[in-house]
Amino acid sequence: MVQTRMGDGMKIEMSEDEIREDIVRGVEDAVDRAKIDTLPQEEIDYLTDLYTRPSKFVSVEPGNEVVLTFDEGSVKLKRLVISIGRIPDLQIYERVFCSDTAELAHVDYSFKPVKPIIAEEQIEMEQALLSTILPLYYGAMPNLSLYSQPDGEFPNPAELLPKGKIDEAQKAYEGMIEHGIKDMVFVSSKMYEAGADGINFDTTGSAGEPDFLAALRATEKLKEKYPDISIEMGMSNEFVLGMHGDLEYEGTNLAGLYPHEQVKMAEKAGVDVFGPVVNINSSESIPWNIGRTVAMMKACAEEADIPVHANVGMGVGGVPIVETPPADSLCRASVALAEIGKQDGL
Repeated sequence: MVQTRMGDGMKIEMSEDEIREDIVRGVEDAVDRAKIDTLPQEEIDYLTDLYTRPSKFVSVEPGNEVVLTFDEGSVKLKRLVISIGRIPDLQIYERVFCSDTAELAHVDYSFKPVKPIIAEEQIEMEQALLSTILPLYYGAMPNLSLYSQPDGEFPNPAELLPKGKIDEAQKAYEGMIEHGIKDMVFVSSKMYEAGADGINFDTTGSAGEPDFLAALRATEKLKEKYPDISIEMGMSNEFVLGMHGDLEYEGTNLAGLYPHEQVKMAEKAGVDVFGPVVNINSSESIPWNIGRTVAMMKACAEEADIPVHANVGMGVGGVPIVETPPADSLCRASVALAEIGKQDGL
């Protein structure tokens, strides 16, 4: 028997045959949902071997290392009640965690609440750049939900839709999109002018396809304004939720897109690095979850003409839904995505 985990992090034991069977079921689920190609037998064999190795920690073969990027890096240690300040936090990511890029972020981690304190954020960015060497992004979430009542001025679509007020909900979303674009462009412009090496639109799509569309349009505007700006876009979901239902970008309806389709929209907008997500099912084993994760991520990488950095950890990318990901699952997911998922980074 081999020790592995469930999607919620609980340790379990499975036989090699059971692990292989779950990997195959996970791949089949991805193929059915995303309408992508299945994995060849040799890749199923590789994943089975990877998840049946007795060692607690595994790694890629020398020469197959990938770029490591971190979103929300400057506030993550604070979650562990390690309050050392954002700049020392970034220095730890650079000099201890071996991150290839890092990200300055505010604790609210959304563009709207950053707007009133943009001058203070610019000062912090300038000081962070003087204290670090690695490329430093500024990141936040589009988070269109903040533009609806009670936090914003627009009626709350989550209250309108259950009442059958479809038109009203759609109009609210459309207004939220325009306000979100303005805030994303304003904050991103100020941080780029302060010296940020790039901007990260993180957890894009958390409010469905209106959220995704706002980030795409904001990317367009920023690229027009600053052609050399680097923009990373990390998604929130493997499947773009159709909260509006009729929103299109470049002739494509955004609702229902999977990672290999999302990346094409990001490319058209001008995104430089795309961060796809495959969500964890906590009721299934980690081998099942890694099967579907690798299948979707590989399809995304094959379709992409820009670097693809899979989101890995805390309930996405084949890693259990826990605040601090267990090393045994995290390292195996990383190897699987680098070796089989063909990711450019994690």
